[in-house]
Amino acid sequence: MINRALILGTLLVGVACGNLSADYDVCIYGGTASGVIAATSAARMGQKVLVVEPTVRIGGLTSGGLGYTDIGNKQVVRGLALDFYRRVGAHYGCLEQWVFEPGVAKEILEGYLSHPCITVLKDAHICSVSKEGTVLKSIKVAGGKDYRDTLSFSADVFVDCSYEGDLMALAGVSYRVGREANSEYGETFNGVQLLDRHQFPDGVDPYVVPGQPESGLLYGISDVSLMPDGSGDSLVQAYNYRICLTDSLENMIPITRPENYDPSRYELLARLYAAQPEKTRVKDYFIWSSMPARKTDVNNRGGFSTDMIGANHSYPEASWEERQEIIRAHKDYTLGLLYFTATDPRVPRQLQDFVSKWGLPLDEYEETGHWTPQLYVRECRRMVGEYVATQADCLNMTQEPDGIAYAAYNMDSHNCQRIVVHKNGMDMVKNEGNVEEHAGGPYPIPYRAITPRREQCSNLLVPVCMSASHIAYGSIRMEPVFMCLGQVAGIAAALFNSGRLACVQNVSAATINHILETDPLLDGTQADIILDDPVAVAEGDWELVKGRRGYGPSYYEGSASEGGITYSTVIPSDGIYDICTYQYLRPGNYNPVTIFEFSDGRSFTVDTRNMQVVGQTSGAWHIIASIELKAAQTFSVRIHGDGGEGRVRADAMMLIKKSEAI
Repeated sequence: MINRALILGTLLVGVACGNLSADYDVCIYGGTASGVIAATSAARMGQKVLVVEPTVRIGGLTSGGLGYTDIGNKQVVRGLALDFYRRVGAHYGCLEQWVFEPGVAKEILEGYLSHPCITVLKDAHICSVSKEGTVLKSIKVAGGKDYRDTLSFSADVFVDCSYEGDLMALAGVSYRVGREANSEYGETFNGVQLLDRHQFPDGVDPYVVPGQPESGLLYGISDVSLMPDGSGDSLVQAYNYRICLTDSLENMIPITRPENYDPSRYELLARLYAAQPEKTRVKDYFIWSSMPARKTDVNNRGGFSTDMIGANHSYPEASWEERQEIIRAHKDYTLGLLYFTATDPRVPRQLQDFVSKWGLPLDEYEETGHWTPQLYVRECRRMVGEYVATQADCLNMTQEPDGIAYAAYNMDSHNCQRIVVHKNGMDMVKNEGNVEEHAGGPYPIPYRAITPRREQCSNLLVPVCMSASHIAYGSIRMEPVFMCLGQVAGIAAALFNSGRLACVQNVSAATINHILETDPLLDGTQADIILDDPVAVAEGDWELVKGRRGYGPSYYEGSASEGGITYSTVIPSDGIYDICTYQYLRPGNYNPVTIFEFSDGRSFTVDTRNMQVVGQTSGAWHIIASIELKAAQTFSVRIHGDGGEGRVRADAMMLIKKSEAI
């Protein structure tokens, strides 16, 4: 992706593309996926953009191992975020793909940054800002050898897309670290939560010498007392690495004994094995998701896994150097965990045999020794902005007028601490802080949640460390949502500059939404036409079903032998359109045969068993046909069964304009 490199002292070795200067229209701190989309959006709207990325790699978690995309409902993903997953799909030969290799994501994200109006500076972190009143004037960054060189950049508007919110904090914007008490926002899932998911069974002894408190606690157990349920504190949920491994011998570097390996760190895990001898499979201790090309996205599961619980509490407010130590500690812990699992005789044989076959991929993370530089910073600082999203938003209990993006994932927090609990007359180890509660369905995020309080800063947008309570942030903090919020920030920055507004808080949410609806890629591409419940006409016994396994909050289903659903729309412009259906993988009493009848008389019989595309996290869009349609033409599709047994589902249809008419 490198166009040219500038050398100015040693700092500019990190310039990836563009000509570095001192002044920009928009400066984005954090080359995460959100930062990439923010930069692309602003650049496509005519802005001169600088992206400063603290690490050596663009893309954050999206290119750093989190390839098994968490979203909850794909309906919420639009604009350039959706375009990213379609570019991934094109790489793998399908319409969209939500499961991908880190290197594929990196290449696609770097492709966005090749825009002539974008300059990228990598391996440079922020160290100070200049501010006059409420206006940020410039930032100073450190880079080069040992980060001894500094440069300053000014801009009209700044966007903090980092996971840590360092620019936001230096700008004097209010923020929170840790968990609010439930009482603060009238919530029920915030604060201290001692629940049963990702938990130790009763009876696992916490002491170095079992039964002897004077011998001290095992590694990773805190000596603090459990606070009352729902009480607030400064603890942040655990971090880990989303681990990319391979079992391809031709592409593998075996995992050997790490330099700082200490088996005593995993004594508690050995006791967990002994406490649950029936659990011997990899899925009992890891979420081991398969990626294309024989790779993985490995995540935390159970009482003791890849989450380094309690090791990140100082990370949000730590210095750059202190954070590097915390990051190295997480890497040592994770590589040690893999080595322990593959070699220690106390590990169940079935689990050990499985893990020992995997190693680091030669074709990933070449610049950092085949290990991702991106720690999964699930939560760090959270802005307290013009609006604070809370549990009420997640449950669809609010109706704010300035919604500009949607979230849809569960309210999710990983454990925050590992402590000693006295129960049934004995001391035992327990994890505290894990919460997994359903949200109410796709819900809007107000524009005010990415803007600081106007009296604090008037030219800063914060789409990643946005304004939300701990438990609401646990639902919002998904990479596709961050990308959507990044596009909103990029559009808002351009509107702020072009409109010469007094503050970013005055940018119109309605204008942002109009742009997203009419020009979602900001390049004149016609928006997709989605045909869902509001335009459906049901026949026979077909009924609307509210459920999580579909596109949007609901879908229709009915008998395979009678009735059906018809979707209709008026075509906005001449062209060749792909006609797509959304299909969820359906077990049980569903009839796999679905018939699609178009208004032009054509009929397509589809066996949905042939639509199971590898690389999807739930259902997927599938192209039925490509046809030429005329402007102002009414197009309809009727969906019904083949007259057999069982039920048929009609979820949604989509028309994608792929080219102008022939």
